[in-house]
Amino acid sequence: MTLQELVDKNIFTVINLGDNLNTDITTPYCCDLLSIAMGKAPAGSAWVTVMGNVNTIAVASLTEVACIILAEGVFLDDTAKMKAKEQNITVLSTEKSIFEAALSIYQLLSD
Repeated sequence: MTLQELVDKNIFTVINLGDNLNTDITTPYCCDLLSIAMGKAPAGSAWVTVMGNVNTIAVASLTEVACIILAEGVFLDDTAKMKAKEQNITVLSTEKSIFEAALSIYQLLSD
């Protein structure tokens, strides 16, 4: 499933669309500790977190995740939203828990 196909499913709210919508999503990845995510987030993953700050955008850029999905109703602060636009990082959000958001991705990838 590509990132564009995920966006088209309308199960997550779009905060920012990056320029990588043809990227294949490889797996969901859950982590709120940025130092761990920096070393372990797989390239192409849909990273589910509740960390909505500029450091999250930096880690996403370094790890080449397909997108960030902010769970639990979290949104980006203004600085992070501006940085996501500058870096062309796709950021989505949901009211779902981290587990439920990751499970949604997993199920879509398993279909």
